[in-house]
Amino acid sequence: MIEVKDIVMSFGNKTVLDHISAVFARGKTNLIIGRSGSGKTVLLKSIVGLLQVTQGEILFDNIVFNKLDFYGQKEIRRQIGMIFQGSALFDSMNVEQNVMFPLDMFSDMDLQGKRERVNFCLNRVNLENVNHLSPAELSGGMKKRVAIARAISLNPKYLLCDEPNSGLDPQTSIVIDNLIKEITEEYNMTTIINTHDMNSVLEIGEKVTYIHEGHIEWEGTKDDILHSQNQHLDNFVFASGMGRKIKSIM
Repeated sequence: MIEVKDIVMSFGNKTVLDHISAVFARGKTNLIIGRSGSGKTVLLKSIVGLLQVTQGEILFDNIVFNKLDFYGQKEIRRQIGMIFQGSALFDSMNVEQNVMFPLDMFSDMDLQGKRERVNFCLNRVNLENVNHLSPAELSGGMKKRVAIARAISLNPKYLLCDEPNSGLDPQTSIVIDNLIKEITEEYNMTTIINTHDMNSVLEIGEKVTYIHEGHIEWEGTKDDILHSQNQHLDNFVFASGMGRKIKSIM
């Protein structure tokens, strides 16, 4: 479980996150949605410690992460898998080296053990015989699956995803969504997905948090969205082009 309590994040005189409190449950796909500039990316970066919050607490299984020293935070980070927007693979490394990178950084496995773990993770995301390919030789969907394999290489307790479907076609996006959901359930991880893709919300949104101008405006499930009385959320959903799909569901 990840919990944020009364989070405030300010840059100069501008408050980007204004007293945010939320709980993200283990074993579920927790989605954060909102317009560009709403604060959802800042919240995700704050949770992982890339940004230092102005006020409040960030807890990983009841441990106050942002109050720990460098070594304490490093131990928590070893348990976090990250999927970045655009995959963020290292162009100078092949697929095997990319997936092995967290193992090189944080594990004491020998080379054979690392290679076995890399192959296990690649097989788990349905990629075979790609170990020696460069990122430039991969499709967008394959890059995302390599990024997922890298994220789970250390068998993390927590998985944080920043726009994992960015740049993908709708069919490939569904494949990535389902893969993240399957892995979340299989490894009982606490997964947080930052997205503006309403298709993802309606497919895998077990817990959805909608942020508007730095505030949490609404929380619920993908089914609750269909009956929301929140005007800001309704405007966001229909502006995203999902109005026709929702009407067809209803």
